Amino acid sequence: MTKTAFKAESKRLLEMMINSIYTQREIFLRELISNASDAIDKIYYKALTDDSLVFNKDNYFIKITADKASRTLTIADTGIGMTQEDLENNLGVIAKSGSLAFKQENEAKEGHNIIGQFGVGFYSAFMVADKVTVTSRALGSDEAYQWESEGAEGYTIVPASKETIGTEIVMTIKPNTEDDQYDEFLEPYRLKAIVKKYSDFIRYPIKMDFESQQPKEGADNEFEQVIEEQTVNSMVPIWRKNKNELTDADYENFYFEKRYGFDKPIKHVHISADGAVVYNAILFIPERTPFDYYTKEYEKGLELYSNGVLIMDKCADLLPDYFSFVKGMVDSEDLSLNISRELLQHDRQLKLIAKNIKNKIKSSLLSLLKDEREQYDKFYESFGRQLKFGVYGDYGMHKDDLQDLLLFYSSTEKKLVSLDEYVSRMQEDQKFIYYAAGSSIDRIEKLPQTEIVADKGYEMLYFTDDIDEFAIKALNTYKDKSFKSVSSGDLGIEADEKDKADDAEESGTKELFEGMKTILEGKVKSVKASKRLKSHPVCLSAEGEVSIEMEKILKAMPNGQDVQADKVLEINVNHEVFQTLKSAQSSDPEKLKLYTNLLYNQALLIEGLPIQDPVAFTNDICKVMV
Repeated sequence: MTKTAFKAESKRLLEMMINSIYTQREIFLRELISNASDAIDKIYYKALTDDSLVFNKDNYFIKITADKASRTLTIADTGIGMTQEDLENNLGVIAKSGSLAFKQENEAKEGHNIIGQFGVGFYSAFMVADKVTVTSRALGSDEAYQWESEGAEGYTIVPASKETIGTEIVMTIKPNTEDDQYDEFLEPYRLKAIVKKYSDFIRYPIKMDFESQQPKEGADNEFEQVIEEQTVNSMVPIWRKNKNELTDADYENFYFEKRYGFDKPIKHVHISADGAVVYNAILFIPERTPFDYYTKEYEKGLELYSNGVLIMDKCADLLPDYFSFVKGMVDSEDLSLNISRELLQHDRQLKLIAKNIKNKIKSSLLSLLKDEREQYDKFYESFGRQLKFGVYGDYGMHKDDLQDLLLFYSSTEKKLVSLDEYVSRMQEDQKFIYYAAGSSIDRIEKLPQTEIVADKGYEMLYFTDDIDEFAIKALNTYKDKSFKSVSSGDLGIEADEKDKADDAEESGTKELFEGMKTILEGKVKSVKASKRLKSHPVCLSAEGEVSIEMEKILKAMPNGQDVQADKVLEINVNHEVFQTLKSAQSSDPEKLKLYTNLLYNQALLIEGLPIQDPVAFTNDICKVMV
């Protein structure tokens, strides 16, 4: 028997492919099943154009058989088979694909979808096998041939006997090594799991034999081993079924079967697109965040199928980061795959699908917000933070996609409201969307800075999440309305008449505030009469882009950024404390210094900022008490 060497540098290509193209050994089973499915597809296609052929789907299947004793794994199909010439051309020249040639010859016609387009998938068998034997009998032929190879050294082709049309691949599985356990590919339940993972939706039955114990007929309490043939794949994927035939329970079962999460999805989206790019997709909005969602270990992405065959577990390119919580899958025949079918080339089709999916997720969330508010609130509790990160990220590039999905706690409604709902309730004289930031709703409600805004009857949004204010800074405006912090220097609230704060500025109090500023040198930018305080004696406000709350958040970060807000100490000139300050200004400079430091530290405590010198602060309190 003469051994034939592989052609066209195939020896080197085979070695490279086995060692580097595929990242997981189990992929070999997916590739061989896909080839078997292609072989059956070819008969189906020929039956469409040849009246002498009748295609009865019940007669076509793929059979997987493991034999531990002989360490062989067999994959047989009832497909079109191969002639001696086909074996020579398709298996003797690596990277020449019979499926690709078949597709190219018939590309103007319809009725087939060929998976194995690259001609290298078959050779993945050598990742797990020392020897591969292929016995095949072609449609319309009485002769069968056997191709056999032990790897890169070459192959033989000899006549063989085979009763039925089709192809049988027998792999002699490698022995175990210290690092690799090849026995797993002889275990029926492990093989079944691989089929379910990658090839569950191949359109033809994939059959396997399983041993089970059954009661023995005519004997009590006696059992016998029985071999049962089972079809291990689902064949018809849920995404190819008519939506009208499916119930919510069907989608939920699919969610659980695919292990997308242990929760119950809040919403599902079933897409069947037939336009510039053809694809099917089922997307799920989960109810709860995965335990690792806000960690570096979390991997986003949708399962990606090509014609029902799993290509990637998590295709990150299909989801923007701000929608990374979405689970589900996409199946398309239009994708440009690389040689191993494990990764995608970055092509126009992929980008189109990703864009369409993004828009579909957005519209589905808007629909949930409008029609199922309770469900949306539940979703937002889990993933609202991610949406706000999306607004802030990439310099606000995605704010238009996300702004209508944001919710914040309302001072008047006492619940989460959207920006659209806020703007729809704004008073005629109201210029800004007002917000207050703090660590909790209870703490914000006690802030002195909120008094004047509340007194005007204006609604405020409460920001309790560390990302809130950063996201709003990136958003900048909503429906031509700017955002304004209650702690900002200018609230834009005009007094109905000249108030006492202005009188104070005109009556020589400027010198008092300049003196206090000198005492607080380096701590505040200025000291001024407050137009926002009603009952409280003092507060801090901020000028510039960095607010006091943002300063706290930035300083708490691991890199400890030394960011400072431009603080302004505001004094309530209608409070008794103001008169005490005026008296100290004229009679006791040391007391003025004492009172100024106390008021400043009091304002820091109100804001939740640390006091720079707690010992000095307690000593100052003692001085007042004495």
